[in-house]
Amino acid sequence: MVWFLYMAGFGLYFPYWSRYLTENAGLAPGEAGIVIGSLSLMGMLAQPLWGQLADRTGSRTRVLAALAVGAGVGFVALFFAHGFAALLLANALFAGFHTAVVPMTVAVCLATLRDAGPHAFGIVRSAGTVGFVALTFAFPRLLDAAQARFGWVVVPGGPSEPGLEWMFPVSAALAMGAALVVRTLPRTGAVSLRAARGDWRALTRHAPYRRLAVLGIVSYVGIHGPMLFFPNLVGAQGGSLATVSNMWLPMVALEVPMLMGSGWLVGRVGIRGLLAIGLGAAALRWTLCGFAPSIPMIYATCLLHGVTVGGLMMGSPLYVEATVPERLRATGQGLMATCVHFGAMCSALATGWLIQAFSIEAPYRAGGLLAFALLCGLPWLLPEPRSPEERVAAA
Repeated sequence: MVWFLYMAGFGLYFPYWSRYLTENAGLAPGEAGIVIGSLSLMGMLAQPLWGQLADRTGSRTRVLAALAVGAGVGFVALFFAHGFAALLLANALFAGFHTAVVPMTVAVCLATLRDAGPHAFGIVRSAGTVGFVALTFAFPRLLDAAQARFGWVVVPGGPSEPGLEWMFPVSAALAMGAALVVRTLPRTGAVSLRAARGDWRALTRHAPYRRLAVLGIVSYVGIHGPMLFFPNLVGAQGGSLATVSNMWLPMVALEVPMLMGSGWLVGRVGIRGLLAIGLGAAALRWTLCGFAPSIPMIYATCLLHGVTVGGLMMGSPLYVEATVPERLRATGQGLMATCVHFGAMCSALATGWLIQAFSIEAPYRAGGLLAFALLCGLPWLLPEPRSPEERVAAA
C-alpha cells in the first residue's frame, strides 16, 4: 500500500511536470530545466542526511513517515507557486523530502522482507508501478471531466490543458495516505539496526560501491533528462496530453513482469546482468526516439521503458543491498540515490540547453549513444557484487 499510494501520486506529477512548467507556468525550456534540476540538487544535499538519521537512530520507519508527510506539504507548495522564483523555491522544499522517499522505502522494504524469499521485493515494488500507471492513465480523463464541469477552456496563448495544477493537491493527498500506512509497518528487528558514528565512511572506501556510483551518475546523465521532457517530444510530433497518458500503458506492459520476475532474473544473469539489460533497453529506446521520431515509433519504443526500469532501478538497490553492511542500508541507498540525482540534475540542465540550442531530438540522440557506451564498458567498470562476509572469507 505504501508503494501503491505514493507512486500513484508520483504518477500524477511526473509525466506532466515539464509540460506544466512550459505551458501552464509559462517558463522557457531553459528555466524549466533549472527548476527540474533543482529537485536533484536538493536530493543530493538532503538524502545523505536522511539516510544517516535513519541508520544512526534505527528509526527508519518513522523517518519514512516524516518524509512522506513532507512530500505532501511540498506538493501543496507547488500548487500555490507562480513564476520562476516561486516554483524554484517550492520545488526545492518538495525535493528535500520527496527525493529521499523512494530510497528510504527501499531500505525499509528490504529489511522487512529479508526472510521472505528472492521474489518478495520485486512483487511488492511492482505495486508502485501499478499505482503509478493507474493514476497516469486516469488523470487526463478526470481533468477532462473537471474542465467540462468548471468551464476551464483553452484560450489563445494559454495552456493546452487548463487546470493541470490540480495534480498537486491530489498527489499531496496520496502522499499523506502513504504516510498513514507507513505507521503500520514494523519498527523492530532488522529495520531498527543502528550504525555507529562515522560508519558511513566505510562506503567511500568500498571500490565496487564507488564504481556503482559512477555508473549511476553517468547513466542518469544520458537517460533522465530525455524522460523528463518526454511529453514535449510527444507534443512536437503532434501528440496531446491524452497521447502521453496512453503511452504509459505500453511503458509498464513489461515493467510489472520485470519487477515481479527480478528475483528469477538475478538468479539467471546476476545483478550485473540485470543492470546490463536496463542499459541496453535505454540505449535502444532513446536512439530510436532521437533519430527516427514519430508517434508510431515512440509508441513502439515505450515497451523498452519497463525493461529500463526493471534493469536499472531494481539492479542498483539490489547491488547496494548485496554489498553494504545491514546497519548502513539506509545510508547506502541514500548516498547512491544522491549520486543518481547528481546525474539527473546534470541531465535536466543539459537537456533543456540541447533543446533550446539545437532541437527536441538532440538530447535523445546523445542519451542513447551514452547509454550504449556504458553498456559496452560495463564488464570492466563493475565487478560482481559480494557481501561483506564474502569479502572477509575471500581475504
